[in-house]
Amino acid sequence: MNVSGKKAVVFGGTSGIGLAAAKMLAQEGASVVAISRDPSKSGPLPAGVTTKSCDVRDAAAVEALLNEIGPIDILVSAATGGKRAIGPFVEMDMDGFKGSFEKLWGYANVVRLGASHMNDGGSITLLSGSPARKFPENLSALSSVGGAVEALVRAVAKEIAPRIRINVVSPGLIDTPMHVQGDEAKRAENFNNMTKGNLIPRAGTADEVAQGVMFVIKNDFVTGTIIDVDGGSLLS
Repeated sequence: MNVSGKKAVVFGGTSGIGLAAAKMLAQEGASVVAISRDPSKSGPLPAGVTTKSCDVRDAAAVEALLNEIGPIDILVSAATGGKRAIGPFVEMDMDGFKGSFEKLWGYANVVRLGASHMNDGGSITLLSGSPARKFPENLSALSSVGGAVEALVRAVAKEIAPRIRINVVSPGLIDTPMHVQGDEAKRAENFNNMTKGNLIPRAGTADEVAQGVMFVIKNDFVTGTIIDVDGGSLLS
């Protein structure tokens, strides 16, 4: 797909990986709508990017938004949804575990409602994460959600082909505003400790993941695929 002149919608598009993808799409000539619960946090945006407010967990709000701005050619969701439950599964609060799946419900809303608003030849991209297949200790909730996202995409790919393609980009540890810490030295130390065993021993950047997003959008021969952008963490 040549993205120039295409219309793109990026949920979670005002920070982190979503913002990086929105900027790259705009730089290549797409008209981009970046969506989040609070677009005022986005800061300056390049020409070609506008913002709107929406919570992906609210199906009625997602449908109303897509009715307003469709039809579209490119749909990306990097919206994280709810909170992340961390800790041993057998000791975990089940409300917290269930809450972690709000990411999946948000993605389900975006894909189910978005598909009918897409032009032929369109592309949908979701973000999962390396815990889907890495299974780190105390991250059973993230592993479960990520695995569900990847399974959903592979199942849906068969249903919407050949009119629409759908893929997943799976990041490893990425240096984004999601990892907020007041002490920059401590932040750098934590990233170093968490990635020192990786084949590429550092945290990735939002731009590096967005390049993976751009690949699956632009390559018309890719669907139902998971692209890992993780510094080799799955092999580490």
